[in-house]
Amino acid sequence: MPSVPTLVRPSGGWPLARAASTLATDPGAVALGTWLDLLATWNARVDLTAARSPDELVDLMVADALALAGRIPAGARVIDVGAGAGAPGLALAILRPDLAVTLVEPLAKRAAFLRTVVGTLRLSRVAFDVRRGEDVAAGKAGEWDVALARATLAPAAWLRLAGDLVRVGGSAWVFLAKEPEPIDARFTLAEDVAYTWPLTHAPRRLVRYERSARAGWPGG
Repeated sequence: MPSVPTLVRPSGGWPLARAASTLATDPGAVALGTWLDLLATWNARVDLTAARSPDELVDLMVADALALAGRIPAGARVIDVGAGAGAPGLALAILRPDLAVTLVEPLAKRAAFLRTVVGTLRLSRVAFDVRRGEDVAAGKAGEWDVALARATLAPAAWLRLAGDLVRVGGSAWVFLAKEPEPIDARFTLAEDVAYTWPLTHAPRRLVRYERSARAGWPGG
């Protein structure tokens, strides 16, 4: 089994401002830094991230949320399926306190970490669901305005699940590397955002789909 990376906060702090300046976004540096401090501490005993340096950690945990923060409607109900250590849903909740964010994470140790961060930062609009995304969708279809998932399912499988989570007119974001964008009859491709993770220079692509009132939705 590979060793768990040891992450140490740099003497000058996590490189949040440097990442945010590249994406022209306010980093919310204090709260984000507290989250990353907790992540580095927990990661010494619970494998929460594969990041091996402060730059990798900031990119993996924060960069996608920085890219999304200005693209989520005000006051939206957001669900992040497979929240893991908090990227991107927890980071979005920190950057955008107006959002009502549900973090879906079935693994107990990861869920415990997320609860610790949310309690420490007093994020009152964050909720938890310690189940698989499919189980959540079975009981709460169409409850969210925006659905996110990163590296939890293959893009096409995620878009199918997102179709059961978001309301008609809501959005699903698909995170891509080199894959083509998936197609689902219930969705229309609405926005395609290509960018580079600012510290590690890894190319990324975010695709937003809008849920249409057709193809299997009740009343559609």
